[in-house]
Amino acid sequence: MTFPLSFWDLSLWIAVTAIILLITAELTSPYNTQANILIDNYKLEKAALTMGILFLITVAIHIYTIITSP
Repeated sequence: MTFPLSFWDLSLWIAVTAIILLITAELTSPYNTQANILIDNYKLEKAALTMGILFLITVAIHIYTIITSP
């Protein structure tokens, strides 16, 4: 049984999720006085940065496979 998503699809999904989380974290920051949302901003920023790091890891793996392929 094969996995329905390729590595490229997974990397793209992680990138989109990271961008959405980073935008949401910025819009709900305590410096924005118009945002009255009850979200733990620390956890949201931590999740966004984690997804960003995961995306960078997938990019590094992709670059490594390109460099080492014959």
